[in-house]
Amino acid sequence: MPRYALKIEYDGAPFKGWQRQIDLPSVQGAVEDALRKVQPDFEGVSAAGRTDAGVHATAQVAHADMSAEWEPFRLSEALNYHLKPLPVCILAAAKVSDGWHARFSANERRYLYRLVSRRAPLTHERGQVWRVKHKVDLDAMREAAGFLIGQHDFTTFRSTICQAKSPVKTLDEVRIEPIEVPHGMEFQFHFRARSFLHNQIRSFVGSLVQVGSGSWKPSDMKAALEALDRQACGPVCPPEGLYLAGVGYDDDPF
Repeated sequence: MPRYALKIEYDGAPFKGWQRQIDLPSVQGAVEDALRKVQPDFEGVSAAGRTDAGVHATAQVAHADMSAEWEPFRLSEALNYHLKPLPVCILAAAKVSDGWHARFSANERRYLYRLVSRRAPLTHERGQVWRVKHKVDLDAMREAAGFLIGQHDFTTFRSTICQAKSPVKTLDEVRIEPIEVPHGMEFQFHFRARSFLHNQIRSFVGSLVQVGSGSWKPSDMKAALEALDRQACGPVCPPEGLYLAGVGYDDDPF
């Protein structure tokens, strides 16, 4: 059966996450429903990672085994037709080898978290970013983020329902970029690693904003990391600012 990689973009707001759920809307369910419109006996897709309810993606990757050969562009066009009017689209499709796997062939995941600091409520970006009313200190957050880079036991920043076998992960990059927006400032937090723990990024950002707001000193981030205690984590930030922004492969099919 020919296998196709799919690069998928979606607004997570109307869904209960990526993973298919009985009687609840999911991104996986929407994509699989579209695939069954072009192949009625289609079974299921496998994705590079799961996103929680309300989390978005600009470059989720999944693979699908089809019963017939498709020209990749025509497959993406057919799926996009059947995905309407849901806020999900196939950005690209590519034929891959039978041994290529969206999850197990991946060597890194990239996430973006968007925070807007401004007093006025959001209109155009509502549901797409986390807004805080107060100013935040970029330099302090960057100093605190430096303690997270490298291999660590991230128990403090791990959800209590995380199913990963180990809390030890290697964080390859944390980058915080400021962007001016009307009457405020947007801060884009970029994270890169081979894999992440459940709620790890939202826990990171919530704690970094504690630093940026002056409630924590930058060194408090190091203390929280070394505590290996979930109670030492700052407030977990909301899902609407989080995006799965990319998945890396040794041989990128796109």
